[in-house]
Amino acid sequence: MRRRRQKPDREKMAQILADAQKRNETRSLGYRERALALFPHVCGRCGREFTGKDLRELTVHHKDHNHANNPPDGSNWELLCVYCHDDEHQDAVKRDAPVKNTREIHSESDLGHNPFAGLSDLINKDEDSTN
Repeated sequence: MRRRRQKPDREKMAQILADAQKRNETRSLGYRERALALFPHVCGRCGREFTGKDLRELTVHHKDHNHANNPPDGSNWELLCVYCHDDEHQDAVKRDAPVKNTREIHSESDLGHNPFAGLSDLINKDEDSTN
């Protein structure tokens, strides 16, 4: 048996439309939309141009890594494609990571204990018992 199709609720549709318009206005005030309005749609690193649906792959990079620093002139922003943006943050992680040589990595102070403590006593004990 076929179901009868209900007529759309006009109040509900008006509310959905109002919510969508409000989200659009709020989003247009966001730093991404402001950056897209200020700068050409080109990745600042690789130079790739973005148009249409591809525009979603263009991101805003905060040069000082502070997402709260959003000056109206966009001086803290740089448009980067998602690949270059990811690469930029990976480079930043590498730059900020402390460098240790391999001898320091396995030191007792890093581990909090020496896993080989008492090993020589055990070896000497086994040698004494076999002799």
